[in-house]
Amino acid sequence: MMFRHFIDIIYLCIEKIKTYMRKLLVFTLIITLATTVSAQRKWTLSECIDYALQNNISLKKTQLARMNATEDVLQSQASLLPTLSASTNQSLGYRPWTNSGISTVTNGTVSSSVRKAYYNGSYGINAQWTVWNGNRNYNQLKLNRLYEEQAELDSSYTANSIQEQIAQLYIQILYLNEAISVNEQSLEASKLNEQRGQEMVDVGKMSKADLAQLTAQRATEEYNLVAAKTNLANYKLQLKQILEITEGDFDIVIPAITDESALADIPSLPVVYEKALTIRPEIKSSHIGIQSSKLQLSIAQAQRLPTISMSGSLGTSTNSLSTDGWGSQMKTNFDMGLGATLSVPILDSRSARTAINKAKIQQEQALLELQNQQKQLYATIEGYWLDSYTNQEKFKAARLTVKSEQQSYELLSEQFRLGLKNIVELMNGKTSLLTAQQNMLQSKYSTILNLQLLRFYQGDSISL
Repeated sequence: MMFRHFIDIIYLCIEKIKTYMRKLLVFTLIITLATTVSAQRKWTLSECIDYALQNNISLKKTQLARMNATEDVLQSQASLLPTLSASTNQSLGYRPWTNSGISTVTNGTVSSSVRKAYYNGSYGINAQWTVWNGNRNYNQLKLNRLYEEQAELDSSYTANSIQEQIAQLYIQILYLNEAISVNEQSLEASKLNEQRGQEMVDVGKMSKADLAQLTAQRATEEYNLVAAKTNLANYKLQLKQILEITEGDFDIVIPAITDESALADIPSLPVVYEKALTIRPEIKSSHIGIQSSKLQLSIAQAQRLPTISMSGSLGTSTNSLSTDGWGSQMKTNFDMGLGATLSVPILDSRSARTAINKAKIQQEQALLELQNQQKQLYATIEGYWLDSYTNQEKFKAARLTVKSEQQSYELLSEQFRLGLKNIVELMNGKTSLLTAQQNMLQSKYSTILNLQLLRFYQGDSISL
């Protein structure tokens, strides 16, 4: 009986272990599946942009700068109001050579005492208010509001720059992805040519030197394929860094990009520029810079004007040497005052003149900055427009070239198989076809990128 009981206990333990192992296996599968799904996530262009606008560190810094400017606005608003403060002072005093004191009568007996140590207390409330200072405080408030708006525009400019970088990297990844497919097809053709060459060497129709050339071409294309994959990985890494993603694999969605996307109408250069002048944050920021310089000049000129301020105070005090009680002293010693101050600058060590001259210089710099921003904006848009136009024309020509080179290479391959063409002609034909295909892809995706950026400068969102 004892042996059977022992067997039952062992069987029960085994069943519990099996149950635990099944649960552990299910949990492991769930974790593995979740990790696999997370690792296999692919990002669209819009998802990349949205995620970067929420997580990019450079953009977050500009947002903190805007918050700092907002605090300056709140501070300048509060400076228009009076200041109010309360104060108290408690002190002990000692008069070592005092001879007179206080006399008191108790039961017909006069007694006197000399108090050399005493206690003093004072209590007060003070208010200050700048009534007028040449409107410097009001102009400073306006200036800080402009700085806040400028900080917001700087944040928008950074966001736009990030979107442009993401678009450039994303489309470059699309280009390399398709270029790798072309390289893989070309490599397969090179392997097939090498195989055919080996067969021809075996039957004595080709020298080993010619076969070595085919082998070298195949090895070169293998190297080019590895280099293209390395470039693809580097561009994905750059995109990943902009998104501030530090862990896990990263890949993007490969949308269906048709040739028609690269053949779309190109917006007019003047139309894009005129629209960009009204919406681009860097242009708006330059206009605000001019307004700011005007306010800075007004603030500097106000240093030569008088300042009117008002002050008020309430106060009382107590002293332990007094025969009156604390409450009586507080009431008796209570006083209040109200005053006005007029301050007129006479000699200020040239500080006002220096501030005015610097404000005028700043105003000229702001005007030049606006002109420079307009010039840079036009140059940027013109560059995108020229790239769109030239690459679109190249793409149109490249499509015809690829078609022609493809037909030519197929004919060369058949003639080479029949022994009618030599190895040099076959290799040249294959190189020409690969070059034409790469040129077509490069011009196609360059056109798509620049068309997207032209639309973005008109206020449209970047999308594929």
